[in-house]
Amino acid sequence: MKESKTELFENTPVVRAVLALVVPTVISQIITVIYNMADTFFIGQLGDPNQVAAASLSLPLFFLITGMANLFGIGGASLIARSMGAGDVSRVKKTSAFCIWTSAAVAFLYGLVILLFRKAVFPAVGAKEDTFGFCSSYLFWTLTVGGIPTVLNAVLAHLVRAEGYSGQASFGMALGGGLNIVLDPVLIFGFHLEITGAAIATMLSNLIATLYFIVLILRKRDRFHLTLSPLFYSVSDGLPKEVLLVGLPSCVMSLMSIFSNITLNKLLVSYSNAAVAGIGIAKKIDMLAVAIANGLSQGVIPLIGYNYAAKNIRRMREAVRVTLLLSVAVTTVGAILLFTCANPLVRAFIDDADTVRYGSMFQRIICITGPFTAVSTVIIAIFQAVGQKGKPLILSMMRKGGLDVPFMFLLDALAGVNGIAWATPIADCGAMLVGILLFVPLWKKMGRET
Repeated sequence: MKESKTELFENTPVVRAVLALVVPTVISQIITVIYNMADTFFIGQLGDPNQVAAASLSLPLFFLITGMANLFGIGGASLIARSMGAGDVSRVKKTSAFCIWTSAAVAFLYGLVILLFRKAVFPAVGAKEDTFGFCSSYLFWTLTVGGIPTVLNAVLAHLVRAEGYSGQASFGMALGGGLNIVLDPVLIFGFHLEITGAAIATMLSNLIATLYFIVLILRKRDRFHLTLSPLFYSVSDGLPKEVLLVGLPSCVMSLMSIFSNITLNKLLVSYSNAAVAGIGIAKKIDMLAVAIANGLSQGVIPLIGYNYAAKNIRRMREAVRVTLLLSVAVTTVGAILLFTCANPLVRAFIDDADTVRYGSMFQRIICITGPFTAVSTVIIAIFQAVGQKGKPLILSMMRKGGLDVPFMFLLDALAGVNGIAWATPIADCGAMLVGILLFVPLWKKMGRET
């Protein structure tokens, strides 16, 4: 690795090191959310709530492939950072090869399963006769055709960031996002492909971003410890276990998000497609706050993991402090903006009175979770960076599915459609409190080691 990257992990002032790693990551996360929002925005301009609802119903299945990317990307990034801190270059190469090739194979199989079993899968997530065809077209292009580049784009970004090249990693993610925003209107309106055009745009943008990372690694192979070569593929020395168990909490969070979103959609679809479309738009907008929290937490993983392995606990603790304060401050400001601008933001996506009414109400409720999510995701990232497995898994399961689903049913029975969205802030607040209780002993233990 270049000396400047070692300097970043070891000697650069902590605030500057954190900002150098997290700012590009946050920007790339925001751009990724914007391009995900772009699909919903441009589909909404068609004025068809059924197509907007179909995009929302497809989201849980798309979340699963994001979970796969986090499973290998975050797990691999943590192990790579710790291996570099310990000076084990061989393990870095084996880890990168394992993550790249295994994630590609899993993505291919998942896309094939969605294609072959769509008649059973789509109704299970809430698709009905008026949305089934739209869901089928959207998921064919994003998962069956585009599954491998979607996974590799995210996995490669995590691995490149683990070597300290946060800017290059973020540029690759931003490249895909920017292309998607450009291609959406061209394919949706210019070629009259409607929701299919949005799906093709997503697939093409992820493919081009993946090619960028491949070219980057090949051109800088004399500087990178990462490798694309299958010759380094290995399942020895507990490598798969280390990668998968550390990345599992992020994957489980995506799986539980699927369970949570399916439950939410099936409850709301009993009211109307406008309610489903409204919550879909609100969740897409709220993903901005989640993106900021994820960018801050994921960006700092290499810095924490490297210094943990290098036994520089004082520097590690300072990085944790800076990241927590920054995360809470930024997400609090974001929550205030999303709350006050809820109506015009939702109206920008679709000019349908019922959808705007539902979406604005949902947006004002779920945006409250921003600071709670920030604390939880940073704590989860710290556990992942130091190689702990059980605690982040517990927190991930609580944040999505473990708490919010029971509250959805309870609040639906007590307050109807107006109460369902409140399950999200209740669950995130509960997960944050549990996370703090789990984190305090680790913090005290690190304090004794300084």
